[in-house]
Formats: sequence, structure tokens, C-alpha cells
Amino acid sequence: MSRLLSVLLVASFPLAALAAPQTYAIDSLHSFPNFSINHLGMTTIHGRFDKMTGKVTLDPAAKAGSLEARIATATISTGDGKRADGTRSRDDHLRAADFFNSAEFPDMVYKSTRFNFNGDNLESIDGTLTLLGVTKPVKLNVTSFKCGPHPFNKKAMCGAYVEGSIKRSDFGMKFGLPAIADEVKLAIGVEAYPE
Repeated sequence: MSRLLSVLLVASFPLAALAAPQTYAIDSLHSFPNFSINHLGMTTIHGRFDKMTGKVTLDPAAKAGSLEARIATATISTGDGKRADGTRSRDDHLRAADFFNSAEFPDMVYKSTRFNFNGDNLESIDGTLTLLGVTKPVKLNVTSFKCGPHPFNKKAMCGAYVEGSIKRSDFGMKFGLPAIADEVKLAIGVEAYPE
């Protein structure tokens, strides 16, 4: 399931330097899931969700880890949140039953099943996404992953940027097909701190 369009971390040290399994809490203020989707075959609409919580556990010695992220669907934002003329905005429509049905399904949840390492580098995450009560496998490719001290307060932290895609129809979200594309591209930027 953001300002995943920027480099999240500057100071880093090798993953191998992490001594033992460590659990990190996702920093909701600096972590945003975002998406893009083709609209009417004419352009690409971008959106994000303003609230994500969760935990990441890393065990670099075992080349393992886990991720659980919960995204509040009602916090969707696509740049059309409120209209002066009182008509329904795009964001309101996306919260409704045609799309995310936020009243009945307030959260979508991603749970990892496996972290995939190449040496010390985390390359991808296998997992499942639950959306609209439907759970399907979703792989996320890790384009950036670093751990190190925060450059200002010097606290330990980790950050990542991951990308993937889903077919929304797989989750029962079929409104507007095919004019509004089935494929949704995902990108999630995450910063997290030790619990």
C-alpha cells in the first residue's frame, strides 16, 4: 500500500554492524505509502495515505526480518479533498464503497512472509496485502535500505524505500475498469526507530 520520492537517510553503516535482532516502530510522521494509477488512458493520478503504523524486525545475522504495516484507508489524499461547490471530491469517492470502503474496511495491512537478502543487502520482501477483506501475495522490491544514526539527534534508525504493484480487481475493487486502470503502482517510504 509519501514522499517515497526522496532519499530518506543520509548517514549509514553496514547491516552486518547490527548486532542482534531488533524491533523498530515505524515513524508515522516520516513514512508514507503512495500510489499511481493510469486515469482514462490520458494521464497518471498520484495519491498517498497520510497515516501508516507498524513494526519492522531485523535479524541481520540470520538474514531475516519481518514487517507489519497498517495503513488507514480514510487518510487517502489525491489532491482533491474538498470542493468549494459542495460536490463529492475524488478523495471522498475513493473512501466510499466503490473503492476503499473505508467505513467497513478502515485499514489495509501488509505482512511480510520473508525478507530476501543478497549478502548484507535487503533486496525484496515477500508478503501479503489485505485490502477490502481480501488477502493476496504482494512482493515489494527494496530500492533503498539503510540503518545508522539520525544526522541531527544521533538516535539509531533505519529507513527504506520499497516499490511494487497490484491489480486492484484481485481485491474486488472493480469500479471504473478499464478506464481507470487495474494496475496500481505502489511505493512506500519508511523511517523507523528502535522500540
